[in-house]
Amino acid sequence: MNNIILIGRLTDDPKLKYTNNKKTFTRFTIAVNRDFAKEDGTREADFINAVAWDKKAEIICKYVKKGNRIGIEGRIQTGSYEKEDGTKGYLTDVIVSNLEFIENKPKDDNPAPDFYDNEPDDPFKEFGSNIHITNDEMPF
Repeated sequence: MNNIILIGRLTDDPKLKYTNNKKTFTRFTIAVNRDFAKEDGTREADFINAVAWDKKAEIICKYVKKGNRIGIEGRIQTGSYEKEDGTKGYLTDVIVSNLEFIENKPKDDNPAPDFYDNEPDDPFKEFGSNIHITNDEMPF
């Protein structure tokens, strides 16, 4: 099984790129806080590289900016390449299969899409008034 879910902040504005076959993609890094603090109270983060393809890449580049929190789900993929000096370099990336915007902070003229609004739909709005449910009224 190769599945990973991460929530972190983008370390830079993502940029849309194209392969030789005109396929769109973006490479980006998210900073994921560790669950524990050091003795002085500061927290450390891991910097995780990710790649999104096609429509997901376009959405990320259009709506997410440096510092925004994003949730990604995907798989880990490793690879290698030859560096300019002839040595071998290694890559570990998360290949994004699903994403979710955690914070909605547009920093330019591209507002976040309506379907990522932070206001949840009220399933009881058709009743016209507030409904209060307590644990005493629950059947279990």
